[in-house]
Order: sequence, then structure tokens, then C-alpha cells
Amino acid sequence: MTMAAAIESRTADAPAWSKTSRIASVDFLDDFGQAETIWRSLENHQHISTPYQRFDFLRPWQQLVGEREGLRPFIVIAYDRERRPLLLLPLALGQAHRIRIARFMGGKHATFNMALWDRNFATEATRADLDALISAIRARYEADVLAFCRQPLKWRDLPNPMALLPCQASANDCPLMTMAPGASPTTWVSQSLRSRLKSKERKLKMLPGYRYRLATTDSEIRRLLDAFFRIKPQRMAEQKLPNVFAEPGVEDFIRTACMTPLASGGRVIDIHALECDNEIIAIFAGVANGHRFSMMFNTYTISGNSRHSPGLILIRNIVDHYAERGYCALDLGIGSDDYKRLFCKGSEPIFDCFIPLSLRGRIAAAAMSGVNRAKHLVKHTPSLLHMAQKLRSAFS
Repeated sequence: MTMAAAIESRTADAPAWSKTSRIASVDFLDDFGQAETIWRSLENHQHISTPYQRFDFLRPWQQLVGEREGLRPFIVIAYDRERRPLLLLPLALGQAHRIRIARFMGGKHATFNMALWDRNFATEATRADLDALISAIRARYEADVLAFCRQPLKWRDLPNPMALLPCQASANDCPLMTMAPGASPTTWVSQSLRSRLKSKERKLKMLPGYRYRLATTDSEIRRLLDAFFRIKPQRMAEQKLPNVFAEPGVEDFIRTACMTPLASGGRVIDIHALECDNEIIAIFAGVANGHRFSMMFNTYTISGNSRHSPGLILIRNIVDHYAERGYCALDLGIGSDDYKRLFCKGSEPIFDCFIPLSLRGRIAAAAMSGVNRAKHLVKHTPSLLHMAQKLRSAFS
């Protein structure tokens, strides 16, 4: 009997929850190949998902990073009575202190985590539907706790049904820029900021071959990534921060995703840059879906040209690039860095769910919830944040 068939037969014997929910059966897969057709069908614009949950983003992450961290795929697909897929949860199973934890794939490289939803189901989903899903996962006996972190409260103006479950605010919100189609460019980047950046850019424009570009060819992408992986470690060492890009498999994952083309055009990760004939001045990379651009990683030169704010100038170019193509939103990643607030005046609420599936999981969920509440308190209390920053600096 195949894995899918085994799960079908198992969930068919659970009428208690299927009678009150549109979810009639649930499959659990540990193989990307078995899930690919349904996964890709839930990625189109008729459905709801973020670019961080694309098949072509998460498969290389799991193969190149997740496996090295001891994680295995735990892909959950829920269906209605006609076997139409209602949602797909791209999870990975791992262990910490003998607690089996199911999290969204992508780790720290996925800014947002979300299921892939059938749009109609997402707009009508009830707590009974979510309870049915959790009951099916609990009956699987493979995880002690579900740790669903960094979930957007809304996506494309539709509420995230996962917020129907017990949840709490994440440590940080996400600064967000909204762009009304056809509006004047000064509505998303003010005239005063544009003037300041234009003044700074005059010095850069004197450099031979100075230009802004979105990398479109394999050779351009490789060249920019070579520069990124050369400059970024120096920047992080300068800031006394750990280099997450040096962790096993991460560079290979980033390179693979940046090189993988999308059927709709572009790449899984787009790379934007300011450069001249002699150096790469600034790099920003992120994911785009025709509606929103979301920043993933960035760096800028260690030469004297860094004093002309090339990162801010590049962000202005990126904003204009996507606004001209009818995008409605842009974010610079979760966090409260000052430069983000120069551009993003709004905030996207982000939430976490810690759902116990066993007695052992109850303890783990309570601990995880407590840690995240403490982080939220520190981040939103200026005196505590200042103290934490001083302590981090002292230990560094």
C-alpha cells in the first residue's frame, strides 16, 4: 500500500471531525515528488500563498540545508470530499531535547511562513476546519508540537485562517510599503527623501559605468553572488554578528534558488544591484510574485563608496522598478531597522502559533510561547531593548 493510500484509509475512519469540517481526508508525504503536482497547482494566482512557500524555493532549501540540520519533509495536504486539495502545509520534522517539532520549511531564510490555500476555502475556513486539521496531524503521532512562527495576519488582503488557532504576536512586525497603481512616485518615496538620495548619488554617478540593474542572465547572477559571498562575511564580522550564510548548505541553496527560473518569468530569488566598472556597490535580493516584492538579503561595498548611502539608493530604484510594473506592496523584511522605516510607513502584523500534540509537547509549547512573549516584550519596551543591546555588545 502506498503512503498516500495508507493515510486515505486512516482518515476515512475519522467521521467525528469530517462531518463538521470541509476537510474530509489528509495525506502526509515525505517526498517532494509525490507532492509536486498538487503543490504547484496551489501556487497560481487563483490560490493564496507567499513566494517563500514555492516548491522551487523550499525543495532546494530542504535538500541542501534542511537535511544537513537533521530535518525531514512533513508535507500535509488536506482534501474535501471530492478529493480537491484545500491546503498544503510545507513542514519539516526535527528534534530538540527529545521533543519532536514540526515547523515550516525554509528556516530563517523564509521571512514569512504560511500554508498554500485554496482561495475559496481560505475565505470560508472556520475554527472547526482548523481543529480537524490539527486532529489529523495529532493522530499521526509523529510530532509533539507544531511551531508555526512568522505568519502574516493577512496576505493580499485576505485573513490568514491559521490566526483562528490560539496564537500570539511575533517578536517583530514587518515594515510594509503599499503602492497604489498609477500613483505619483512621491507617494511611495517622498520628495524630500528622493532629493536627499539624489544628492548622495551624484558622487556615485561620477564612477565609470555606474548603473542599476536587475540580474537576468546566469553570468550576471553568478557574478553578483560571488561578490555577495565575498563582501557579506566582512560586513557581518564588522558588526560582530554571526555569518548565517556560512552555515552548511546555505550558499548552495541561495545560488540554486537565484539560478532557478520561474514559469511566470524572473527567478525564484531576484537580485538587484548598483555597480560600476570597478566594483559591485550594493546588492539587494528578494522574492516577487507579481503583487509584492519581499527583501531577503543584502550587502554593500566596503570601499569608500559606502559613505554615499548606496543601499538606500538601491532600495529607491527597487521601489520604482516594482511600482512601474503594477506591484501593490513591498517589504524590507521583518525587523525594526531605521532604514526600513524611511521607506515603509505601515506595518504588517506577524503572529506565532505553538500547538501541543502530546503531553511532552504541552511543556515544549509553553516554553516556546514564553520565550517568544519575552522577546516581544523586550522588542517593544525601549528600556529593555536598550539593555539587551548593551548586553549583546558586551558579550560580543
